[in-house]
Amino acid sequence: MAFEIPKQPYSGRIGETVLGTGDASLTLGGEDSYPFHLFEGTMPNAPRIAMEVWDYDPTDEWPAAAVEPFKDVISSPEAWAKKCVEAYGADLIVLQLKSTDPNGMDRSAGEAAKVAKKVLDAINVPLVLWGTANNQKDEEVLKKISEACEGFNVGLGPVEEGNHKGVGASSLGYGHCIVASSPIDVNLAKQLNVLLGNLGVGQNKIVIDPTSGGLGYGLEYSYSVMERIRMAALTQEDDKLQSPLINNIGNEVWKCKEAGQPVEEVPIMGNPEGRAISMEVAAAVAYLLAGSDVLILRHPESVRIVRSYIDLMIHGGSAQDVQGINRVLEVKDIDLGPLSPEPVLEFSKEAAATPKKEAKEKPKAAAKEKPVEDKKPEPEKKAAPEAPKAAPKPQEPAKEEPKEDKKAIKAEEEKAAKEAEAEKKAAQEAEAKKKAEEEARAKAAEETRMKAEAEAKAEAERKAKAKEEEREALLALRAQRAEERKKLAAAHAAASGAQHTKTPAGVQPDLVDKLIDSLARIHRRI
Repeated sequence: MAFEIPKQPYSGRIGETVLGTGDASLTLGGEDSYPFHLFEGTMPNAPRIAMEVWDYDPTDEWPAAAVEPFKDVISSPEAWAKKCVEAYGADLIVLQLKSTDPNGMDRSAGEAAKVAKKVLDAINVPLVLWGTANNQKDEEVLKKISEACEGFNVGLGPVEEGNHKGVGASSLGYGHCIVASSPIDVNLAKQLNVLLGNLGVGQNKIVIDPTSGGLGYGLEYSYSVMERIRMAALTQEDDKLQSPLINNIGNEVWKCKEAGQPVEEVPIMGNPEGRAISMEVAAAVAYLLAGSDVLILRHPESVRIVRSYIDLMIHGGSAQDVQGINRVLEVKDIDLGPLSPEPVLEFSKEAAATPKKEAKEKPKAAAKEKPVEDKKPEPEKKAAPEAPKAAPKPQEPAKEEPKEDKKAIKAEEEKAAKEAEAEKKAAQEAEAKKKAEEEARAKAAEETRMKAEAEAKAEAERKAKAKEEEREALLALRAQRAEERKKLAAAHAAASGAQHTKTPAGVQPDLVDKLIDSLARIHRRI
């Protein structure tokens, strides 16, 4: 009997989003099964790899391993982007607008738009603009870039709830896509897509950014949320989550402390160049398995290895044919000898017993303490043989023993009687105290109940009074409004025959402002 792979039925499908125009366009999404489950469904558009480009020279901020591949073009964003496409085969470019951060260089929106246009002209692949997650500044910058790149269908992000209206209206006006960013939460991701849909942004114009973590708990949380988004989209037919996913991996991984620590500080973590690339590749593979459609990477070696992984997952093959990490920087020798414990090379009985010195010393210490405890039984052993000699002595004071015993017994009885009397008295006092406490608690509970009833009654009276006052105020307001309507109607009737001239405003609103005003009026949001 042949083995049949069990298959999961899917009722939903991931929608397709197109970035770019013409021959430079790129289609994302379209899956109708879980990631790489080609035995259950189809994956018409393979995951894409984007490479990040910063809008200024980050040499002083990046580790040497990240700077080395771009050291000849890192000061020119357009040349940098062109090299990523032509030399390293990037499917699309993500321009990180780091210089616009208000807490950093705080470049203007106009300067950012000029850089974005230069990069767009230098490449023949789609472009995504990535802000600094400062809602106010990002809205200003992305609106300006949207106008400068009109008709090129670029991606604008990260768009959050705080700036979705301005950037969303701008994308509608100039024909761009939205990167909808939410803070690692399925419900918030759906809510933002609903808000963008209410604004008029189509689901085919949205790419979901679930927020990506580089290492540890951040990666685990992001992975879990992406899984739930895919499950809701494919098995629950949640159309608000049926959009492609994008992950800003390179920016998160390379800013981790472990990615840049030199070998002198952490020799046991190995060479820093290979370490950081391995971290980026591991994160990328995890996000691919969670359902990512676009991976934003930094290092060319990470791009090469991750692309080979995607090909193997789709077309099959052996990972042994994939070349390992090509290191460009000088590899430093790591001497782990001083960090390793000294080996035990002798296997004689004495050598084998050496680790147990502490165990032997503890019994000795205990042996020193034992004689202190044994001093008490020693006199008993000496007194044992003398017992026969002392045996006749108790018979001599036999006549006096009863008197002494009677006195002792009487004293003990008196003492026992006093103790019993004291215990009885103490028990009576405790019982009286307990009874008094119970009465006090009952009294306090009764007072609390009466107070609560009084407060509830007062609150009910206050609410009734307030409701009556509110009703009277409403009636007065209605009467006032009716009187005003009469006056307005009379004034309108009087002025119906008059003609009024119209003059244009001094400052005319642009297309985006008109769109925002219209949408706010339609949805009753000011």
